Parts: sequence; structure tokens; C-alpha cells
Amino acid sequence: MASPAGALPVILLLLVVSCCRRISGAFPAADALRRVAPRAGGLCEQLLLPLRYPCTEHTVETKDGFLLSLQHIPYGKNKANDSTGPPVFLQHGLFQGGDTWFINSPEQSLGYILADNGFDVWIGNVRGTRWSKGHTTFSVHDKLFWDWSWQELAEYDLLAMLGYVYTVTQSKILYVGHSQGTIMGLAALTMPEIVKMISSAALLCPISYLDNVSARFVLRAVAMHFDQGKTVASIHQGLIIIWMIRKGTFAKYDYGLLGNLRHYGLLRPPAFDLSSIPESLPVWMGYGGLDALADVTDVQRTIKELRSTPELLYVGDYGHIDFVMSVKAKNDVYVDLIRFLRENGWHSSY
Repeated sequence: MASPAGALPVILLLLVVSCCRRISGAFPAADALRRVAPRAGGLCEQLLLPLRYPCTEHTVETKDGFLLSLQHIPYGKNKANDSTGPPVFLQHGLFQGGDTWFINSPEQSLGYILADNGFDVWIGNVRGTRWSKGHTTFSVHDKLFWDWSWQELAEYDLLAMLGYVYTVTQSKILYVGHSQGTIMGLAALTMPEIVKMISSAALLCPISYLDNVSARFVLRAVAMHFDQGKTVASIHQGLIIIWMIRKGTFAKYDYGLLGNLRHYGLLRPPAFDLSSIPESLPVWMGYGGLDALADVTDVQRTIKELRSTPELLYVGDYGHIDFVMSVKAKNDVYVDLIRFLRENGWHSSY
């Protein structure tokens, strides 16, 4: 069922844009995998446990001090403990959280469906979202808490969360992302320290290039250079990805000429090289004909830059939100997605 129009462009924007400027500094890599005590009253307690799904809360620290919440659903409510399959990691889009994967009924939501199909489900929650508002130094009221872009979500948040799951399970991970979760995923898969932990990747509404974005609010913000205004900080998560839209690039943060020389040794920020994603990595992509952000033309450009040929699922009447919120997504999308995950990560040892 295609998403209704009207307020949809604003909703779609919130699913891909990332927040304010950036934090810099070096931290020991080991810090990213340090576990701290989980807080009570999290997603498990509010959503999963009342429906009799096993669920535990975990917290990891990124190397720039953010405390991220993870949820672990090792099997479905009707499965035995010894039937747990391979770990699958679900990464939400922006201005959402891990609860995105449980928005509909257990029969209709991907998170429940994967657990009931025997997968070892892990839910990621990036910095600044409802479930991940902690930091070792700053509070959400501090400006520096929001001084980062989507690049840190890939290089710091995913590294910390996937590293934790990899360490706990001692197994390669099936990665599933939606919207900004695909931006993060594609960038992260160009990093050898992350891609070595991944057995396959499934991307719902994959985004890297945004040349053909048609959501009106996004285009208006680009024309106004809205991301340069101080109003961005007041809404906490702003429009940092809009430099990206204007320039038609999939690149690291642009500090300006002098800043780029300091950070990268280059006048312009380096691009994330999609051709560096290993050809041997199985990739699946699901995209829709009514998607105002992950436009078909931009998706095709992304596909051409990959060395491998991804498996594709095209749903002509699906918009950006439908892949996670449509009550028809189980039959339209998830059946094929689960087939892919089983064929590219489910080994005889599970």
C-alpha cells in the first residue's frame, strides 16, 4: 500500500537527514566495544516483553563518548532457545528508533517476523534517538552533543554496535538497513574493519546519491541553504545531508578548503568509494517506484558503482515509508528478503 501524500515529504526528509556539524578527535578503538550497564524502561520493556518475546537491553560506547542502546531478541516467542539462527542487525532510518521494526503487529513487522523465523535479532539505535541519548560527558542540552553528521553514524556508531554484536555472537552478521540506515551501511561497507564482520547486506530504499530527490521540502531547503542557518541547532537534528544533495556526491564531510586540507590532506572531501565494497559480499536491494527520496535513477547509479550485481526487488507502488510500515510488506517485501538472508548467512551450524 503506497504511502499517502500531503505530509509525506516532511516525514521522508526526517528519515534521511542527519544532524548538525561534527566532532573531531581520536579515541582508542577498544573504547567502542566497551559495554556499560543498560538502563531500565527501554524498548524491550515497553514493546517486546509484554508480547512474550525474549528481549534484553545492551549499551555500547562509541569512541567519541556516545552511549548507544541495543536490543537483543534471540528467538521468537514460540521458539526454543537452542534454535537461534545467525545474527541479523536492523538499522533504522533517521528520526526513528529501533521501535520502527515493531511498528505493526507481530505478523506484519520485520523485527518480529525475523525472530519468529529463527534469526538472532539485534536492534541498533544511533546517537540522539529516543533510545540513545546518553554521553559520557555531554547532555542532550549541550550544543556539543549534537555536533556531528551522518558520517559519524557510519564510522563510529555502526562500528561500535556491530563490533559488540560480532564479539558477543562470534559470528558474521546479516545487515539490514532502511533509508539512512542504508547510507550508513553503504559508507560502512567501504571500511575494512566493518565489512569483515558482515556476511551479507539487505538495503531497503538504498540511498547514496540524491541528485533526483523529489520531496519538495528537501528541495526547498537546498535552495535556501537552510543547513547554514542557526535554526538547525534548535531542532537538534538538522539538514547536514543537504550539502550532499547540492553537490551530487557521496562523500565525507566538507570542512571547507582549509579544513579539508587539515582533515584529509585534500582540498575536497574524499568520496566513499562504493567500488571498494567487496565483490564477494552478497547485497540485496528493495526500492519503490513512488519513493521521493530513494529515486529509481539514483538507486540505479548506486548499483552501477558496485563491483557486484545486487539482487533487486522493485515494488512499483511503494513509497519510502512503505518498506517498513505497510501492512502488506510481509508478502510484498519480507518474504524475498528472508529468502536472501537464509541463502546468504544461514549455515548448517545454526
